Amino acid sequence: MATAKKPAARNVAVKKTVPKKAAAKAPTTRKAAVEVKPPRAPAAGRPVAAKPVAARPAAPAPRAIPKAAPKLAKPPKAPKVKKIKPVRDSFTMPKAEYAALDTLKLRAARLASAVKKSELLRAGVKALTAMSDAEFLAAVKAVPTIKTGRPAAR
Repeated sequence: MATAKKPAARNVAVKKTVPKKAAAKAPTTRKAAVEVKPPRAPAAGRPVAAKPVAARPAAPAPRAIPKAAPKLAKPPKAPKVKKIKPVRDSFTMPKAEYAALDTLKLRAARLASAVKKSELLRAGVKALTAMSDAEFLAAVKAVPTIKTGRPAAR
């Protein structure tokens, strides 16, 4: 592979500039240095014409500063709602009850309210919470106990 050559840097002449203050002080030629003379005082016999003095303009009238509108009380801020942190968990459930979740999802969709599995489970928890002790105990005893954990690999 051939490498491309970079063009050689050009030698650019830098124009030297004289600072403005130095240029004003230093004469450029001998003649200019000789011509610089102090101003001449007027002769004793000549009348000196007085220069007219310009009248000072009248001071401008002070501007009226608009007063700020009275500050209104800020409306009270709504209290911050704490964000609920979700908790992830896993559980084991028989296939028939898992299929019942899908049936309940379809039922909710027919009633024009699509829901997720997690929402169905949360609704079930709320329903259990709302039950009396006797109803809750009957519902819990109706659910058979199953072995927890992951199924064995086949």
